[in-house]
Amino acid sequence: MDTAQKFQALSDGLGSLLNATELIRTVGLFGIWAIIFAETGLLVGFFFPGDSLLFLAGVAASPVADHIPGLGNTHLPIVALLIVTPACAIVGAQLGHWYGRRYGPRLFARPNSRLFKQEYVDKAETVLIRFGSAKAIVLARFIPIVRTFMNPVAGVLRVPTGRFLLWNVIGGIIWTDGILLAGYYLARQIIKIIPPDKIDLYILPAVVVIVIISVIPILVEILRTRRDRRRTIAAAAAASEPSDDAVIR
Repeated sequence: MDTAQKFQALSDGLGSLLNATELIRTVGLFGIWAIIFAETGLLVGFFFPGDSLLFLAGVAASPVADHIPGLGNTHLPIVALLIVTPACAIVGAQLGHWYGRRYGPRLFARPNSRLFKQEYVDKAETVLIRFGSAKAIVLARFIPIVRTFMNPVAGVLRVPTGRFLLWNVIGGIIWTDGILLAGYYLARQIIKIIPPDKIDLYILPAVVVIVIISVIPILVEILRTRRDRRRTIAAAAAASEPSDDAVIR
């Protein structure tokens, strides 16, 4: 993924705030579960706003929901969210791993298009190789786009099914329930100290922070890529310069 695409992904992540609010209002509980499954299990699901969707779902399960513009009378059951949402994320990721093993590299043998970019696959593979399967499977949950492509890439690279399942379960629970509870408890604390008519002034900025945090890895990767490129260019330039001994001869 080049710099322009990464900054576009950052912009899309920030813009997903309103999309997540609209999604919760229109699709409700079952829609949330379907979206989380699609984002982790289907290659076409990478554009869904998973992090902000989970955070706002936690808010929508709290007493604050009625005071958030866009959520209206949306009330979600927190217990059902905490149980079924990670299950959807885990099953989706496991499906991605399965068809990665089943179809192998030819799964990604397609030309770049508006939706599919080979860079997405390369990024997921880089994370997997850099951190090892255990850390990568967990960390990928918090990186937009990578959390979609990591699962089939792990399958293509033959990460053992049992090992993948173990870290898939751990990562799925930490990601979904962690963000759900963050939204839920933050909303419950805010309502104790903030007048109801001003809650949206505090909740929505908190969601923006969550979205920004979710794209920090993209920014880190941009800086790392630039640094590595400069080092490569410098090394190539140094190698092309004749040494003093060569000049004397």
